[in-house]
Amino acid sequence: MNETDLWTLGVILGLACVTALTRCFFFISNQPWHLPSWAQRGLKYAPIAALAAVVVPEVVMVQGELISTWQDARIYAAMVGAAYFFWRKGQGQAVLGTIVSGMAVYLPLHLGLGW
Repeated sequence: MNETDLWTLGVILGLACVTALTRCFFFISNQPWHLPSWAQRGLKYAPIAALAAVVVPEVVMVQGELISTWQDARIYAAMVGAAYFFWRKGQGQAVLGTIVSGMAVYLPLHLGLGW
């Protein structure tokens, strides 16, 4: 085993220990933990923020550059999907309808027109 392998093994073990310690930290204490009210309010928006952080760059960027043309099917599909979601919000099939309406716009533009 050479020095690089030992270094890699040490890093993996160190990261495993840090991960286990931080995840088990709340189980070590005998007292219950309570989040402050501001943190609980903020956690309501965490899934939305995480989804936006993943989806928005994928819609408006190509290989790390902002889209420079309006001939991109993703823009129109995202707008139609968002419009459908807000139109049908609160009804059972809003998420499925959002996906279907967005893809109904995306596929013809992407496959048919080559956008």
